[in-house]
Amino acid sequence: MQFSYSWLKTQADTDLTPEQFSHLLTMSGLEVEEAEAAAPVFSGVVVAEVKTVEKHPDADRLNITQVDAGTGETIQIVCGAPNVRPGIKVPCALPGAVLPGDFKIKPTKMRGQVSNGMLCSAKELGLPEDGADGLHILPENAPVGANLREYLDLDDTVFTLKITPNRADCLSIKGLARETAALTGCVFRQPEIQTASVTGTKTQPVRIDAPDDCGRFLSRVIENVNAQAASPDWLKQRLARSGIRSISALVDIGNYVMLEIGQPMHVFDADKISGSLIVRRAENGETLECLNEKTVTLSDNTLVVADDQGALSMAGLMGGAASAVSDGTKNIVLEAAWFAPETIAGKSRQYGFGSDSSFRFERGVDCELQRDAVERATELVLQICGGQAGTITEAQGRLPERKAVPLRTARVAKVLGVAIDEARIETILSALGLQPQKVSDGLAATAPSFRYDIEIEADLIEEIARVYGYENIPGEQTSGRLNMMPLPETRRSRFTVYSQLAARGYQEVVSYAFVNEAWEQDFAANADPIRLQNPLAAQYSVMRSTLIGGLVEILQNNLNRKQNRVRVFEIARVFRKDSDGRFVQTERIGGLAYGTAAPEQWGEAARAVDFYDVKGDVEALLAGKNAEFVQAQHPALHPGRTAEIRIGGQSVGFIGELHPQWLQKYDLPQAPLVFELDVDAVLAREKTAYRPVSKFQAVRRDLAFVLPESVSHADLLHALAAADSPLVQEISVFDVYRGTGLPENMKSMAVKVVLQSSEATLTDEEVEQVVGRLVAAAESAGAQLRG
Repeated sequence: MQFSYSWLKTQADTDLTPEQFSHLLTMSGLEVEEAEAAAPVFSGVVVAEVKTVEKHPDADRLNITQVDAGTGETIQIVCGAPNVRPGIKVPCALPGAVLPGDFKIKPTKMRGQVSNGMLCSAKELGLPEDGADGLHILPENAPVGANLREYLDLDDTVFTLKITPNRADCLSIKGLARETAALTGCVFRQPEIQTASVTGTKTQPVRIDAPDDCGRFLSRVIENVNAQAASPDWLKQRLARSGIRSISALVDIGNYVMLEIGQPMHVFDADKISGSLIVRRAENGETLECLNEKTVTLSDNTLVVADDQGALSMAGLMGGAASAVSDGTKNIVLEAAWFAPETIAGKSRQYGFGSDSSFRFERGVDCELQRDAVERATELVLQICGGQAGTITEAQGRLPERKAVPLRTARVAKVLGVAIDEARIETILSALGLQPQKVSDGLAATAPSFRYDIEIEADLIEEIARVYGYENIPGEQTSGRLNMMPLPETRRSRFTVYSQLAARGYQEVVSYAFVNEAWEQDFAANADPIRLQNPLAAQYSVMRSTLIGGLVEILQNNLNRKQNRVRVFEIARVFRKDSDGRFVQTERIGGLAYGTAAPEQWGEAARAVDFYDVKGDVEALLAGKNAEFVQAQHPALHPGRTAEIRIGGQSVGFIGELHPQWLQKYDLPQAPLVFELDVDAVLAREKTAYRPVSKFQAVRRDLAFVLPESVSHADLLHALAAADSPLVQEISVFDVYRGTGLPENMKSMAVKVVLQSSEATLTDEEVEQVVGRLVAAAESAGAQLRG
């Protein structure tokens, strides 16, 4: 919801500064997202009238003007605007004026002619452009010499609120003014609604065939309107500061009434309606061309306003093109209705478009506003477009019932932790329009027609807390003690995982759980992902089963912003279907590394990050566990640079380089390394076991084996571990050689073996015996001791 503070002040007599008002609204639950000035800072600009215009003798595109700026004498100003002409009133920056961008105006000569100021366009003043090519032309009745900022009310603030779905009553100036009065105690001036004199003869019959969906429907015919009349500047300005573009006087009036009092309206061309206006459910397959130039096929869960020939508009959502007003319209029908919120909710997503009207109807519009809206719109139409108004025709369906909600004053003190006397509570509820009545154990409040969210006692207590002020509730009343239960010895804290990854240069990111279906196919080969029934957008249509897609998108965003070294991780849930079709969600840790292995520096040559850099990061996460990295295949990763990560024979994740196919598709100059692990596997740890340190000398033996390329490092270590000697304390590969002296498709691996006993110093005979068993075990895996 966007609105002008000066417009609000016409209904709420508040003297709060914009900063104070912003704080007040936010602390009461109406979050202010943005508060910005209606116009940039400038000074010394006044309203001026152009008296004469002559061609510049030495420049084809310049004119010499004589201008009355209210100083008592005419001023000569050289102007190059194509729309300058005698008689118009325009903004004039006098010498000494300062325009946006700290541009100072002073007397000067232009091609030999003196210019004592500057005639300004809207763009030069930072104002919304009016479509004119050149000067910003002001109304004919603009007072010459008046300060432009005061005349155009430019010292205004435009607020943007983040309205929660339960506060539809604040989606209008009237609602916000009513809320402001309740919060500050200032005077609330309700808009005066004048009842129009009936001078027309025509009426528009209406009928409701879906009474549960439409509680009230009103129409009024206004004959002989001037559809080409221009909207007055004050109306266009208020619409603009509310984020709505001026279209035509009739459309603008409907939008203005919606913003002013909160009732969406629609204007039909009366001559394009056949018979009665009927509110009904659409027939399956019925089509409608909407005002947004889209033709939709309607389903029977959609409410429409129709005539005897067919649907004219989607109720509460969008009007139809066939019955829309145009410059040739002579007679109009004003329509105002109350539609049940649950009937309108979800239709914007269903049809792929929404409107300001649907935004309000699906949250709940005051069911008592419709007649006021028609009368207010009639007043504006007659004032701006002329015409003769007919009698209002009304049809009724089922309207919501309002029930009294009991409130125990003792319960208020218990919930809020602060004693508020009953008189103050009664004052607060009355200011909110909740009509409190005294009962035996407290009060009973009846929600007004504009508050759908007041249903139970807790709702009333929340309203009391808001208006009383959260800042006035003592802090000690909202604090308490919680017993922090220790983690079991077999589980690490999550904080240590975050800290460990951050210490290794990774930054945490958060991405959507809703992803593009193409990502699931590309990165998980998932042809049947979990699909959303009502996706936020087409690119967020399925639930992710892997974190890779989100990490790759974040990498793309970084590369687009010239960040060439990226380390990111995410800990989040992924979603899949099990063999029985049930939904399963698990938590995973995903990481991505791209660019150089180390930040640019003088002490180390730049090299691209590789598999073993990221493998080291993963091993650090899995420290203390016997993790194996087994060559594997994964749809997202390079076929020869991918490993499955196993602990105790169970798969807990994968690691590898992104597949070249996806580098090309996602326009990545270099292959990133990615990994993904089960969170439970990372957080689990073995109990700490005590083992005495041997006081006897350790013995090291280096063994070099020649083995086929098909035998992996893991295969060799598994074979050596099968020798199962208690004297072997460590086995690790420290060198791999390929090249001269070795047969084709063979390699050499050098293994360090550390032997040690806790009982005695080892003899050569004992060492050689263990080494012999290790060599024999290696030979069983296809390795030969290198000579």
